[in-house]
Amino acid sequence: MEQTQLLFSIIIPTYNRPEQLTNCLNSLTRLDYPRDRFEVIVVDDGSTTPLESVVAPFYKELNFTLLKQTNAGPASARNTGSARAQGKFLVFTDDDCVPAPDWLTTLATRFTTAPDIMVGGKTLNALPNNLYSTASQLLIDYLYTYYNTDSGQPKFFTSNNLALPTDHFHALGGFDTTFPLAAGEDREFCDRWLYQGYKMIYAPEVQVHHAHNLTLPKFWRQHFNYGRGAFCFHTRRSQRTDKRIKVEPLPFYLNLLTYSLSHNSKQLRILVTVLFLLSQVANVAGFFWERFSSSPPY
Repeated sequence: MEQTQLLFSIIIPTYNRPEQLTNCLNSLTRLDYPRDRFEVIVVDDGSTTPLESVVAPFYKELNFTLLKQTNAGPASARNTGSARAQGKFLVFTDDDCVPAPDWLTTLATRFTTAPDIMVGGKTLNALPNNLYSTASQLLIDYLYTYYNTDSGQPKFFTSNNLALPTDHFHALGGFDTTFPLAAGEDREFCDRWLYQGYKMIYAPEVQVHHAHNLTLPKFWRQHFNYGRGAFCFHTRRSQRTDKRIKVEPLPFYLNLLTYSLSHNSKQLRILVTVLFLLSQVANVAGFFWERFSSSPPY
């Protein structure tokens, strides 16, 4: 009997978050998609606590593989998982995400009509009572609004809800593992994807819930790291296009503040706007820290 070809390979990097990983994997057991059409590959990026007991129940529930590597960051972990993938399409998410039951079904519909595209789905905040998590997700929502307003050609998707043809991913060499942190490598990959003439499409019906539990220090560190990643991204793009580093224009920041004022109650609007401003201060600080640090130039 001929074996059914895998359509999807779900790649999940993880590092020291066993509880979140368990929630993510449990959600994959509830997908309304044939189990013989997808596989799940978790890449342990050097966690200090062994994951064998955490993932053991899922070998019976899913077509499951656990890979291990020395800590090298999520970009490297995604590439490691992709190298073992057997599916026609790679689907990336993170260990703190919970995909909707129809996640793969909606992706399959998109790829049926356009098999050569990159699909970016919608990420929803799973922690609405956490102000910092709410502000962080609203910032991502703004970036999607800003960069993806042209429905014919979006420009940026995050790697926690992203799918694309496996052969195209390998042709581009995967994610750039020289990025120092989990920040900016997805943006760089999208830019490189477009530079090679491939297409992207935003699919808001392809949904995951993101449970990124933030505090004020974690919020600052997150956006400081985004600034570091932004410097690396702009440097990489400058090298690729032979043009000077060019950051976002003034309207980007003005629209950002307007966006923060258009959500939630009056009190929350004020608090979110303050966090938006703080995020940009952290972003600029990270950008110039990376620019003037002693790390190797990009």
